[in-house]
Amino acid sequence: MMDLIIRAFCIIALEKILSKSNLQKRAKSEGFPPILSFFSRVMMKKVIKPPLRSLLMEMCMHNEILQRICEGVASMVGEFDNPYIQELFSKISCGKMLRSRLILAIAGESEESIKLCSIIELIQLASLLHDDVIDEAMKRRGVDSLNALYGNKNAIMLGDVLYSKAYYHLLSLPTKVAKCVANSVCLLSSGEIRDVFMAKSFNPSMQEYILMIEEKTASLIASSAKASASLIGEDEEAYHHYGLCLGIAFQIIDDVLDITQSEQVLGKPSMNDFREGKTTLPYIKLYHSLPENEREKLVLLHNKELNEEQKKWLFESFEKYGSIKESIEIAKQYAQSATSKLQKGYNPKLDEMIEAMIQRSF
Repeated sequence: MMDLIIRAFCIIALEKILSKSNLQKRAKSEGFPPILSFFSRVMMKKVIKPPLRSLLMEMCMHNEILQRICEGVASMVGEFDNPYIQELFSKISCGKMLRSRLILAIAGESEESIKLCSIIELIQLASLLHDDVIDEAMKRRGVDSLNALYGNKNAIMLGDVLYSKAYYHLLSLPTKVAKCVANSVCLLSSGEIRDVFMAKSFNPSMQEYILMIEEKTASLIASSAKASASLIGEDEEAYHHYGLCLGIAFQIIDDVLDITQSEQVLGKPSMNDFREGKTTLPYIKLYHSLPENEREKLVLLHNKELNEEQKKWLFESFEKYGSIKESIEIAKQYAQSATSKLQKGYNPKLDEMIEAMIQRSF
């Protein structure tokens, strides 16, 4: 099975090389998504069995929808008759698009849901621009951040531009949907402030940590789920619960990966969060497991540049006391709770999203 998947994606990769040929035009004329040319379609019929072929076709169609969402974001920003805005915007891109994937899984691929996706992506991009300025981050997904390239002022102003354009287009959606999304941005901003103040000293409180990530990370994911449910007349609170749990679990795993993954994978040094003053769940769990004299040692490392010896002590302590495993288990508990309020018959992709989020490595 894996060999067939690899062969299929090799075919798709070869298609990209041939994308400028007239084969692409023939594919489009026959109603196939652009990523699959006439050549790819013929080859896939020979090497891929029907069930897997259908899955790959669905994946390609889904990628086409995600591309439409990104184009929608660019179109909204393109409404500004300002070359400076366009220059700044050209340096950033959509990331994992978790929120858009969630909206599509709940509300389908209607024009209204795709527009909601583009608005949510604008908000997410704006929040990341401000986040990088606050964190003084010089990298975003392994490449230079906008503030590194153009300075803090331009990064902040582009974030404001994206927020304002998102609000403008929110007015075209149903009032209930617009209020839901707008409220999540209020919570997101509140979470940012909590995060900044909490970074001033070591935070040993799991309750404070969960409240902060609920607001800063999970609120926009929860509102994406709730707004999607509103669009199709489903139980808004049940889907809000799903999104909130997904968001909390997502952030916990993100915080674990900051410790366990390499700089090559993350695009930033490992344990970077702790250096920036963020006391994430693994550190909180470790603090409460350490003997008193070592707790003080942990607190003194907070918000400091860590040398290799200090990192080694932290890694060994995480392993000794099981703080990483314990944090992952808490993420899994939130993940298991996510679908608990949904009615039977919900889209199985929601289970797949939860599973993929827990198992991800970046």
